[in-house]
Amino acid sequence: MAQKPLRLLACGDVEGKFGILFNRVRAIQKKSGNFDLLLCVGNFFGSTPDAEWEEYKTGIKKAPIQTYVLGANNQETVKYFQDADGCELAENITYLGRKGIFTGSSGLQIVYLSGTESLNEPVPGYNFSPKDVSSLRTMLCTTSQFKGVDILLTSPWPKYVGNFGNSSGEVDTKKCGSALVSSLAMGLKPRYHFAALEKTYYERLPYRNHIVLQENAQHATRFIALANVGNPEKKKYLYAFSIVPMKLMDAAELVKQPPDVTENPYRKSGQEASIGKQIPAPVEESACQFFFDLNEKQGRKRSSTGRDSKSSPHPKQPRKPPQPPGPCWFCLASPEVEKHLVVNIGTHCYLALAKGGLSDDHVLILPIGHYQSVVELSAEVVEEVEKYKATLRRFFKRQGKRCVVFERNYKSHHLQLQVIPVPVSCCATDDIKDAFITQAQEQQIELLEIPEHSDIKQIAQPGTAYFYVELDTGEKLFHRIKKNFPLQFGREVLASEAILNIPGKSDWRQCQISKEDEETLARRFRKDFEPYDFTLDD
Repeated sequence: MAQKPLRLLACGDVEGKFGILFNRVRAIQKKSGNFDLLLCVGNFFGSTPDAEWEEYKTGIKKAPIQTYVLGANNQETVKYFQDADGCELAENITYLGRKGIFTGSSGLQIVYLSGTESLNEPVPGYNFSPKDVSSLRTMLCTTSQFKGVDILLTSPWPKYVGNFGNSSGEVDTKKCGSALVSSLAMGLKPRYHFAALEKTYYERLPYRNHIVLQENAQHATRFIALANVGNPEKKKYLYAFSIVPMKLMDAAELVKQPPDVTENPYRKSGQEASIGKQIPAPVEESACQFFFDLNEKQGRKRSSTGRDSKSSPHPKQPRKPPQPPGPCWFCLASPEVEKHLVVNIGTHCYLALAKGGLSDDHVLILPIGHYQSVVELSAEVVEEVEKYKATLRRFFKRQGKRCVVFERNYKSHHLQLQVIPVPVSCCATDDIKDAFITQAQEQQIELLEIPEHSDIKQIAQPGTAYFYVELDTGEKLFHRIKKNFPLQFGREVLASEAILNIPGKSDWRQCQISKEDEETLARRFRKDFEPYDFTLDD
């Protein structure tokens, strides 16, 4: 017999508005049936007079549901929480304590951490310290059987939670929130994580707790930040959900991945950080910038920010990316680069027509500095690569074409992201995907589909040989190259009868044209692309 799910409610900052909260809970229960628990994060008490609270404290009024709350986040409200280990504040209202694990009779496991972050010891009653976080992690994560917890309750948001995810609105998750909470969430792997304090609602896309193709699948985490009770903007402050304790779930059911699952937002920053230190934001490495006037307009020059430069005549020099061991055909500063094929230059990347392209508008996205593959790129270069990809998709879509992007990190020295437009009239995206999979099977190539929101840096380490293709739907196919791999595989599939039907063009050397014709194609592409060019000055 299947385990009956628990029905829970989670709430953001109550701030002393007990009547509004509990009346809302009563209305929900009248309409949808009873819930088992109400979990409150953020500021339970506010700066309002105590008259209303006294009615609950003395028993005149009663919470309509068993309610669990976190402790103080400021000096003003410490007085309400006398026992650091938790206690009953009023009938049906329980303070969980400064930190700990609450396990219900059903087996549901809830980890809680009260207060806001402080890196100094000793901490006052409204803060938590690195030692608090470390003790929680040690309490749970050191056993070999540990797989995660059902629910994590904190008042602050975890820092960086927006990485790889949907927009968090006005909250900048690279600046706001607690790095210690990020570290805790990284270690505890909660199925649900609730937080508040930012007075807004944010339900992040679920994120995975394992590295695709490198670790066994684990359950996903859902982070939900809740607004303050009774806010005038009517932002969501109460969240209803059902949950079966993970210890009672079938293992295969537990690790099922939601279709919109993303990479773990803390992996790059949280995993390497030791407890007790702020988790640092990833350090980015700037590529060198080179300036070319591709628009044939006098007096127009791009600065390293893509805008007219009016700054100091002695700007700070960025650190250079890794240098090539010898001559490179694709480093923009290299004399070997065929600059007449360059059609657009950004801050960290540039766009060039492919030599011997499958079509007149077959282009390459290349880093300006020397990087061998996507997995070696710094975050700022990745950001511009994604901007180029999105822009090219819009550009080709207006022409009735869809984009196929692929990379072969094998027997190559400089990253080349091939972008090939395929007329919509030729075939559907599913046909392109099937063509890649079919041809891979014929050549005994294991081509795996990876999640849409996955980050290839989590799948392949620097130095790993691989082939990777991304379709216009966001679907991605990946092959880890272990031995010989056909160098023209990507071109062969796209040139096949199933796609572009130009099998004679599968080898780029058979498609070369004169330099004069290349210059003509480049001029035409620049002109057509200019309305979409995000690198142009304002």
